Parts: sequence; C-alpha cells; structure tokens
Amino acid sequence: MSTRHTIERWIERFPLIAGFSAAHLQIARGTVHFVQLEAGAVAYALQGPCANYLMCIDGRTRVFRTSESGREMLIYKVGGGDTCVLTTQCLLSGGNFPAESIAEDRTELAALPSDTFRQLMRESTAFRDFVLDDYTRLLASLLTLIEEVAFAPLEQRLARRLLIEADGQGRVVKTHQQLASDVGSVREVVSRMLGEWADAGLVVLRRGVIEIGDRAALAAHRMP
Repeated sequence: MSTRHTIERWIERFPLIAGFSAAHLQIARGTVHFVQLEAGAVAYALQGPCANYLMCIDGRTRVFRTSESGREMLIYKVGGGDTCVLTTQCLLSGGNFPAESIAEDRTELAALPSDTFRQLMRESTAFRDFVLDDYTRLLASLLTLIEEVAFAPLEQRLARRLLIEADGQGRVVKTHQQLASDVGSVREVVSRMLGEWADAGLVVLRRGVIEIGDRAALAAHRMP
C-alpha cells in the first residue's frame, strides 16, 4: 500500500487534518510515519520513551499495567479513529510511558514525531483544540474506569465487557484469561461466572468464543 494512500486513509479517519493550513498540512504529511502491528505486537513498553503522538487508523490496542504477581489490569483500549491519552500525557509532561500497550488485532498507527506535535500545538488552533478536547474526554473515561473497578461488582464489569466486545452476531472472540485481564480478575473466577451464566442461558461457551444468548438479561447484570 502506498504512503500516499495511507495518508489519505489517515486524513479520512481524522478529518481535522484536512482543515490544516497549507503550511501545517505540509508539515504533518512530511513528518508522519506509519506503524503496522500484528496481533500481540508491542505498541509501547512500560517506562519506554514517548517519541510520537499516536493516532489509530485501524485495528485496536490495549493499554494495561501488570502487577508484580503477573496480574494484568486493563486501563483502556484504543480503536480506529482514536488517540492514546497516555501518549498525549507523556508528550505534554515530557515523561515516559506509565503503562504498556499491545495490539489486539492487526493495527495501523499514524505517528507524528514529538517535534511536529509540539509545533502544531503551538501554531494550529484546530490541532490544539482537538488534542485537548480528546484528552479531556479520555481522562473522563479513565475516571469512569476507576470508579467501576473500585465500586462495581465483578459480575457488572464482566457483563459490561461482554456487551462492549460482542460483534454484530453477539460473539466475543476472547479467552477466559483475556476477559479476566480486562475486568481485573483471575481466570478461575471468570470461568466459574461464565459457567453459571451458560447454565442460565445468558451465554453459550465455545472454544475461544463466547456467544451472547440473552442480551437483555446480561444487560441487567451490568446495571448498578
């Protein structure tokens, strides 16, 4: 795929770029580079340097922390058309990444070098407004996550995650371990809960796939 075509897809995903002045558009087009990640590849590592502003064109990454015991805690996910709040935070503060990120699917990222990011933040009102508005929205979602982890029972967190992850056919292509990492639990507990829901007809369990059998009943579990 040509760089020109990739740039066009990047602009299509993030329409604000098309509204740049001619000079700023030239800077952005001339410095952006694109990163292709296969599923499982590292987007950035814990305490790694932040050299680029990352914008997801396609695919999805998960941002998480791992405890000393090896237990993962999902912080948030970044999908097509999204940016990464920790990337923004690191570029604004000059620090390193406080978490790590891996690709869940084949993922394509547009990466604006830090110098370009800072120049556009200084000179482009449209870019600055986009970054700050997006940053505010993502911070709000992080606060919601903190509240959920701190106060919501596991069954609410698991039901919500299943409904979010389900495709158009109601299928969640995840292992029990992956779901446990997403909701901040352990596989044994999640498997037991899924087994109870399967017995009640809420879900159907298959190898590597969970099918939602009763969406309304499952949605009732996620309500406070």
